[in-house]
Amino acid sequence: MVPIEYLLNFLKEDIPFGDITTNSIIPDTTCRAVITTEEPAVIAGLEEAGVLFRYHKINVGTTVVDGSTVRSGDVVLILQGDARTILTLERTALNIIGRMSGIATMTRRYAEKVHNVRPSCRVAATRKTCPGFRILDKKAVQIGGGDPHRWSLSDSILIKDNHLALVSLKDAIERAKACSSYHIIEVEVASRDNAVEAVKAGAHVIMLDNMSPDQVHETVSSLKKEGVRDRVMLEISGGIDEDNILRYASEDIDVISIGALTHSVKNISVHLDIHPQK
Repeated sequence: MVPIEYLLNFLKEDIPFGDITTNSIIPDTTCRAVITTEEPAVIAGLEEAGVLFRYHKINVGTTVVDGSTVRSGDVVLILQGDARTILTLERTALNIIGRMSGIATMTRRYAEKVHNVRPSCRVAATRKTCPGFRILDKKAVQIGGGDPHRWSLSDSILIKDNHLALVSLKDAIERAKACSSYHIIEVEVASRDNAVEAVKAGAHVIMLDNMSPDQVHETVSSLKKEGVRDRVMLEISGGIDEDNILRYASEDIDVISIGALTHSVKNISVHLDIHPQK
């Protein structure tokens, strides 16, 4: 569970000086409210929304759990308590549920496609997340059945093309190994020759970046010919979409990382309806 302080920061953005509309026109009263989906989805963000409501003394009832498949019109949260509080928290809670559900839904769709072709291959996210929302973006990927990949630049060493513009591939790997014996070293490569060189230099993970399926096939074949395929984890990234992912998944690779899971996500539409107390 994410810290409550993290979630409260979202409220600071939305109500820096209170909800002047609600506070000016709504009397001191209680109500019941329900949050409902408007389209099929893999639901996510219910835990975070529930934490926010409970922290503000709203009773929360759940009908499904994060990771469940829901239909249009399904009730996912039931709220009971102070009407002003529910109205003030409404948009923040819906934003969290909508975005996280969109990510989880897309991830589930990709992960199932890949699993049907290569069960051992994982679909992963990237660091192309919404600033300030990364913890929840990555959690939503996991709820959808994907791998979060690196959480930050501090987690593992990933040598990319702009690093290699300043230092050679061999030197980069040697320096990385000298810096730490405990961090995974991943290298982004754009050719099969560089892939072979990176493996022989001691990289743990090779990212085949923006390669076509044919180029991936040729690179994997070269690694096998050199007898080094089993030394590394192979990741492909760049230009992956629903039209070509099955071609990539048919190759002997371990991870497919997809930035679109978090940078191009379509929110799932959810809404909150108030029911006055009789």
